[in-house]
Amino acid sequence: MTAAADRLFVNGEVHTLAAPDETHEAVAVRDGAIVRLGSTREVEFLEGVDTDVVDLGGRVLLPGFVDAHTHLTTVGRYLVHADLSAADSPDEAVDLLAERAAEVEAESGSDAPADPVLGYGYDESTWAEDRYLTRADLDRVSTERPVAAFREDMHVAAVNGVALDRFADALAAAPDETVPTDADGEPTGVLLESAIDPIYEAIEPGPAETREIVEAALADCAAKGITGFHDMVRNSHAPRAYRDLEAEDELTARVRINYWSDHLDALREVGLGTNDGSDTVRAGAIKSYTDGSFGGRTARLSEPYADAPDETGQWVVDPPELSETVAAATAAGYQFTAHAIGDEAVDAVLDAYEGASETDPGEARHRIEHVELADDEAIDRLAASGVVASVQPNFLKWAGEDGLYETRLGPERTAETNRYRDMLDAGVALAFGSDGMPMDPLLGVHHAVNAPAEAQRLTVTEALRAYTRGAAYAGFDEDRLGTVAVGKRADLVALDASPWEASDAIRDVGVAMTVVDGEVVYDGR
Repeated sequence: MTAAADRLFVNGEVHTLAAPDETHEAVAVRDGAIVRLGSTREVEFLEGVDTDVVDLGGRVLLPGFVDAHTHLTTVGRYLVHADLSAADSPDEAVDLLAERAAEVEAESGSDAPADPVLGYGYDESTWAEDRYLTRADLDRVSTERPVAAFREDMHVAAVNGVALDRFADALAAAPDETVPTDADGEPTGVLLESAIDPIYEAIEPGPAETREIVEAALADCAAKGITGFHDMVRNSHAPRAYRDLEAEDELTARVRINYWSDHLDALREVGLGTNDGSDTVRAGAIKSYTDGSFGGRTARLSEPYADAPDETGQWVVDPPELSETVAAATAAGYQFTAHAIGDEAVDAVLDAYEGASETDPGEARHRIEHVELADDEAIDRLAASGVVASVQPNFLKWAGEDGLYETRLGPERTAETNRYRDMLDAGVALAFGSDGMPMDPLLGVHHAVNAPAEAQRLTVTEALRAYTRGAAYAGFDEDRLGTVAVGKRADLVALDASPWEASDAIRDVGVAMTVVDGEVVYDGR
């Protein structure tokens, strides 16, 4: 006799994303796995005395979203500190920081002037006054406490005079191009790339605050339909927070931890390899940088920036060092992933992967994060090698007329950014993520479906697959996640409306319910 299901989802529009246009009405779940798909009538045969029956009321049910690239503690900091993504001008950013300064003062008191005022997520490219925040701006917030404001790409920061004084020795040792100065040779307060590292190290939260930040971000993930994510971790207490939450049965999403390359020796010493861990917390790839960002004009380009004809970007990690690290990691059996935005950086990563002969790049599922500017040859190399393009469709917000891409690259190269259509057509493995800017899959799907250039644009089904089965593949999880299929884990998201029927307004579609391992972790019905 067939055992009863633990939970039934009935009267829905279930899109499996496993085969084109495959739909059902209902799903049965037992012990966290999907055990039957079919009509509501067929699935209701598994209803028992203790079965929880969820009536979807016609809602769309999909596999849960997997964010293939995020920084969860940064997402949490938006929720805990000043969220500057809402600012539409430098003055408004200063006002938000001033509000946060008042909160810090109330929390810590005037006898703790070392407590910093922090803000995250500003994007000057959306402001009429298109400029970075500076020391002059942040000195208006406080001349007693350190103040730091981080651009949303985290490759540019601004600090006030207190912070400049406090970190003077460290900044003096930073490369000159990472600490811009004014006409008098004084630091402007703008910091780029490695010059920000001392600030990051100083503000890294302790275990208790990290858990608070992680819990806030996890609640937001559940409300966005995110059932799993790949976190980029460096010198953070987040892995401990994930494992503690898992032990307490309070972890509401699956976590794959991609560790920075400076953790490689430690991971080898403790014997923690790619894919090691539990059903909910696993080790992933070794992560490295190559270049910076378009926002900071530090992405590495083969041709100069349109708005800075003498600049072609910077190497954060130069190609010889990258190749050496890739070789060491692949020889030890690790998946590798590298940040590469500019076309020259993308080529450098492909060269490094092809040069590490110990492991086939496709078999190892090596990845490139971002791939914002890639030419035809690079796309063909991605397809031929099997390297995963781990990309962020929300970045297409910069691809419109007079957007950041056009300012930095000019209109011709703007149309050649984020070429998801061309990648898929060439056979590239495509995984969607957010980089936490913001962590919202439906927003990313919206931008991919409504992208301005044909080379960027996907169908609704293709975009959803990239945020589910594509991201699962990037984490070696395609056999248990990414589609709605019998035998797979019951990680699901119910939407209030059909993204196929609202293709021009997908970002406005509401998440009704999020399910992880068969358990409802968010119910917004």
